[in-house]
Amino acid sequence: MLDKLSGVWAPRPSPGPHKLRECVPLMVLLRSRLKYALNYREVIMIVKDKAGNIKIDGKLRRDPHFPVGFNDVVTIMKSGDSYRLLYDMKGRFVLHKIDEAESKYKLCKVVRHATGSNSIPYIVTHDGRTIRFSHPDIKANDTIKLNLEDNKIDGFYKFDSGCTVMATGGNNVGRYGTIVKTEHHPASFDIVHVKEANGNTFATRKQNLFVIGEGHKIAITMPKGKPYKLSIMEEKAIRAERKEKAMKEGAH
Repeated sequence: MLDKLSGVWAPRPSPGPHKLRECVPLMVLLRSRLKYALNYREVIMIVKDKAGNIKIDGKLRRDPHFPVGFNDVVTIMKSGDSYRLLYDMKGRFVLHKIDEAESKYKLCKVVRHATGSNSIPYIVTHDGRTIRFSHPDIKANDTIKLNLEDNKIDGFYKFDSGCTVMATGGNNVGRYGTIVKTEHHPASFDIVHVKEANGNTFATRKQNLFVIGEGHKIAITMPKGKPYKLSIMEEKAIRAERKEKAMKEGAH
């Protein structure tokens, strides 16, 4: 997201709900991606404004270094635009514009399920939320659909064969498809095989996958483009086709 010719310094995310290497500072989104600001000073003026211009997951944020991670919803109050932070097929963060109805919920991966004091069950999600009295069928690696207006669970998706998952870690970040099978390896990592829309398969660790839908029905809208990763030769052919088309248009 940052220009390689702009220097060696970059804004560091504040401590928050996401890990350092799995998030991007709010400042980078506003300045480098959405182009709402030209420099650091303008970002400060936007974020620190008394009216409250930026909401993340339905909460006003005034920290320009606030960490924004996978599946977070960024809302610009004055323009009314909402964006969801996702990965593209090459594992890069991409801001996907969503409508008002979709901006009212987000998907959260369950990273821990336990029982606290007084035998109260609770779950911990990938963005640091602790939710008490969760449904007894919700376990680790499942995904919940969280309502951002009242912070309640509207539904959940089980991690099982046939569900749609996206890779959020490892060498296949950004790729998504349906689970074919899971290999269980005692005292090691479970390996899951995922099949993409074009029939290609890839394997990754179980903890690298994030359930985004039940069956072939995805709970969120995805960035535009083909729903599978292109090979190097396919990308080369597309570039050549674009170049040829541009040359023809220039000749006319």
